[in-house]
Amino acid sequence: MSVDAPVLFLESFGKSGTPNYLRCGRSSDIVEPLLKEQWFVRCDNLATQAITAVESGELSICPKMHCKTWQHWLLNIRDWCISRQLWWGHRIPAYQVSFRNGHPKDQTAYSHTMWVSGQCYQEALEKAAAQLNVNEEHLELTQDDDVLDTWFSSALFPFAVHGWPSQTDDLDCFYPSTLLETGHDIISFWVARMVMMGQKLTGRLPFKEVYLHSMVRDAHGRKMSKSLGNVIDPVDVIQGASLEDLHAGLEGNLLDPAEKERSRRGQAADYPRGIPECGTDALRFTLCTYKAQGEDVNLDVNTVQTYRFFCNKIWNAALFTLNALPDNFEPSPMSEMLADCSIMDRWILSRLSDTTATINNGFQGYDFPIITSAIHKFWVQNLCDVYLGSIKLSLRADDHKAVVSRNVLHTCVDAGLRLISPFMPYLSEEIFQRLPRRPEQEEPSICVAPYPTTEEFTMFDGSLEERVALSLDIVNRIRSIQKEFGIPKLSGHIVCNNDDLRGVLSQLCPTMTTLSRCRQLQMTNQEPDHCLATTVASDCALFVEMEDIDVPRVLKRLQAKLAKASTGLKKIEAQRSMDSYEEKVPQNIREKHDQQMEVLQADSARLGAAVAMLKTAR
Repeated sequence: MSVDAPVLFLESFGKSGTPNYLRCGRSSDIVEPLLKEQWFVRCDNLATQAITAVESGELSICPKMHCKTWQHWLLNIRDWCISRQLWWGHRIPAYQVSFRNGHPKDQTAYSHTMWVSGQCYQEALEKAAAQLNVNEEHLELTQDDDVLDTWFSSALFPFAVHGWPSQTDDLDCFYPSTLLETGHDIISFWVARMVMMGQKLTGRLPFKEVYLHSMVRDAHGRKMSKSLGNVIDPVDVIQGASLEDLHAGLEGNLLDPAEKERSRRGQAADYPRGIPECGTDALRFTLCTYKAQGEDVNLDVNTVQTYRFFCNKIWNAALFTLNALPDNFEPSPMSEMLADCSIMDRWILSRLSDTTATINNGFQGYDFPIITSAIHKFWVQNLCDVYLGSIKLSLRADDHKAVVSRNVLHTCVDAGLRLISPFMPYLSEEIFQRLPRRPEQEEPSICVAPYPTTEEFTMFDGSLEERVALSLDIVNRIRSIQKEFGIPKLSGHIVCNNDDLRGVLSQLCPTMTTLSRCRQLQMTNQEPDHCLATTVASDCALFVEMEDIDVPRVLKRLQAKLAKASTGLKKIEAQRSMDSYEEKVPQNIREKHDQQMEVLQADSARLGAAVAMLKTAR
C-alpha cells in the first residue's frame, strides 16, 4: 500500500494537477458513484414465456428479421434493476417495517430489515401485521424513496390504462389489443417487457402483432443529434422555417457555445434557404414511402417537398373534376355505365381495380412503400397524365359519352380519395366534403367511409391494359422525338400487322394525338416514304415525316449532347475505379455518384438511339 497508494493518487490527476473527476455534461457538477441497494425483477421465467409466444405463433413480429433480436435478448436476459433515484416517476410501492418501541413480545425478535409491498399504505400495513402476527398499532412503515424505472411503468401501459388491477369494463372490452406499432430500437426495452408483464399479471398477451418501423435519420444517414444541428423538427417541416428561425431554436437548448456553433454550421449546410412549408399530409406520406421494412429512413426535406407538389396535383385534379360535373350531378351506379364505357374509360377502371388490389395486399403485409407507390402511380401517371388528358375534349360535349366519362371520373376520384385517406387525411377530407355523393353514401366523413376493396372494383382487364400500354408507348416516343429533335408538332403514321391491335389503335388515334400534342397521327397499311421509322412492337411501327426535321442541324446538336454525356460518364467511372474508393469517399458522395451515373447512362442510351435513328434516315 505504501508504494501503490501514491501512484493511484497521482493517476487520478491530469497533467495540470487538477483531479480527473467525472462531471455532468450539462451542469458540470461532479458525478459521485454511490453503492446503493436496488430492487430487481427476476426475468428468467418471464423471458421463457415471451420466447414461447413468438415461437408458437401466438405473437407475430413484423418484419421477421427482428425475431432474431427478440430471441437473443431474451435468451441472455439478466435480472432487471427497476430502482431509480429520481425526483419524478412512480414511487416504488415497497415499505420498510419497523416496530414502535420494540417488539411487543420479544425485544430481540425480527432485528433484520423487513419489507412488504402494497397498493397503498394500509394494504402494506395489514400485510406486515399478518406476517408478524402483531397488531397494526405496533408497526410503522416507511415507503422507499426510489421510483420505478420508466420502462417498468411503461410495461404496465397496455392494461393499466384500462383500470387494472380492477376488473373494469374497459379492461374486458379493450384488452388485449390487436397491433402494437413502434420503433425497432426499443424492442427489448419496451415491447418484450410489455409482453412479460402482460403474461405475468393478466395471463394474456397484451397484443397479437408487433409492427416495428424504421428509424428516421437525416438526409446523410446520420443519427439526429442536437450537437450536430441535424435534428428535423416535424413542426418546422409542416409549417416551414427560415434559417434564422432554425438558429433561434438552438438558443433554448442547454448546449455549450462550441456545440451551438457546430449546430449552426450544420443547419446552414443542410438548409441554406430554410425548410419550406410542406404540410402534415406530405410529411406523413413521405415517411411511408421510404425503402423496405427494417431499413433506416434518411429523411430528405426535398423529398417531402416533392410530395407536397403531389398534394397540389391531387387538389388540381379534384378541382378539374368538380368543374367538369354539372351543378345537379348525381352519380349513377357503375354497373349501369360499364356497357357504354369507351376504351379509356374501361382502362382507367381497370387501373383502379388493380391499384385497389395492390394496396389491400400491401396493407396485409405492412408494405407501405408498395402502397404509396401504387397510390402515386394511379393519381399521377394513370389519372392525371393519361385519363384526364384523354377526356378533356369529350367532357365539353353534351352527349351520352360525356355523361359516362363524368361518372367514371367521379368514381375514380372518390375511390382515389378513400385510398389515400389513411396517409393524407386532411386533404382527402377537404375534397371529399365537396364531392357529390351517391344516394347510398351516408357517411359524414371520409374517416368512416368504407375503404375500397377488390369486391367493390372488379373491372381489371389485363388484355386491355397491354393494348393501351402500347398506345402510351407510341405517345411517349412521339413526345421524345419532338423534344429531342426540337419539333413543336410532327406528323406520324402507325403501321400495324395485327388486325385486333390495329382496331384498338385506330380507336385510340384521337387520344394518342391529344396526349402526344402532335399535328396528326393516323393508321396506314403500308410503310410511307421519306419517314423516320421506329419499332414499337414486333408487329407495330411508328413513322415520322422527315419534312418536319432539319436533319443536319438536329444531328449536330444531338451528337454534341452525346459527347458531353459520355465525357461525364467516363469522369465518374474513373473516380469510382480509384483504389480505396469505398473506404475513402464518404457514403453521401458515393450515393451522389451513383445517381449521376444512372442519369448519364440513361441520357447516353437515349441520345445514342436518336443519333442512330437520324443516321439511318439519311
